[in-house]
Amino acid sequence: MGYENYKTVEDSRTEWMKCIQYEDINGSNRLFGGRLMEWMDEVAGIAATRHCGGYVTTAAIDNLQFKKGAFLNDIIVIRAKLTYVGRTSMEVRVDVYVEERDSGTRRVINRAYFTLVQVNDAGRPVPLKYGLKLENEAEEMEWEGAKKRLEIRRMRRVEGF
Repeated sequence: MGYENYKTVEDSRTEWMKCIQYEDINGSNRLFGGRLMEWMDEVAGIAATRHCGGYVTTAAIDNLQFKKGAFLNDIIVIRAKLTYVGRTSMEVRVDVYVEERDSGTRRVINRAYFTLVQVNDAGRPVPLKYGLKLENEAEEMEWEGAKKRLEIRRMRRVEGF
């Protein structure tokens, strides 16, 4: 894409932790899914901002999967990293874990891919200054998956979804 400068996946990696409190749970005493989505969006935004150095807005969320629940006093860990960089948009993978208090072991409870766009003060998309330097096979596989998700989103737009 003709970038002059590149950043690595590690340059944008972001990790955030939270202990679930009463205001975070729903009527079934589980973590409210909407609250978790809010946190994931914030962490994705921080990772994208760390990459581009500008302002971003969320354009799409793909493959949001609630795999397991979380409960009052659970420790939540949200990790985000870039997987793809286009002309104005970036894809960020967000993984959510519950961390066991005694062992520190983490189990995945959620995962999603967020597409964020760098915008100017008027909210218009602007070209990204930095490309994404892939450093290993796992990062290359994420990049290829991101291209497939991008194509599916484009097809859905054409079909009116």
